[in-house]
Amino acid sequence: MAPILKGIILGFSIAAPVGPIGVLCIRKTLDQGRIMGFAAGLGAATADAVYGSVAALGLSLVMQFLIKQSIWINVLGAVFLLYLAYKTFRAPIRHDHAPDIARLNYMKTFGTTLLLTLTNPLTIVSFVGIFAGMNIASESDQSLFLVLGVFVGSAIWWLFLISIVGSFRQMMSTRIMKWINSLSAFILLGFGMYSLYKTFM
Repeated sequence: MAPILKGIILGFSIAAPVGPIGVLCIRKTLDQGRIMGFAAGLGAATADAVYGSVAALGLSLVMQFLIKQSIWINVLGAVFLLYLAYKTFRAPIRHDHAPDIARLNYMKTFGTTLLLTLTNPLTIVSFVGIFAGMNIASESDQSLFLVLGVFVGSAIWWLFLISIVGSFRQMMSTRIMKWINSLSAFILLGFGMYSLYKTFM
């Protein structure tokens, strides 16, 4: 199998499990449309590609730093989740008649999910193990195609998820969206508290 196809399968598999990123993407899609939801998904896909690049290119110094500082990076990620839970609970409900406001937030949404995904440095350990199992040399062109495939596979998953969720957007009344915001905030709060517990225990 070609390295890029392996990467696509790997990227899709890594992105598919529902976690805090999935919650954010679903909420953004229902609240502000498919493009905003996909912007969030691309942030996660970019972070996967970054960690995939570090593992595939054998950047051992970067890997060692991330692993040594994993506790503090995880704490940062947990605090960021708690902050997002608060912001989500307080977030106003946007409507179709305010596209200019949403457009200004595309890069902010992208950056939020990029940062949140990067604050899970142990993901790189998984990439190292998987890439080693594929027996692809770090200096070869195959590693670059594999990383590209990871990004594409992750982006495909987010596009698939956003397309399905977006089809329900027109059914969402303001009351339902307020309920979804509260539920999303509670889920993000749970992920943040669990991450802190796991880090210190």
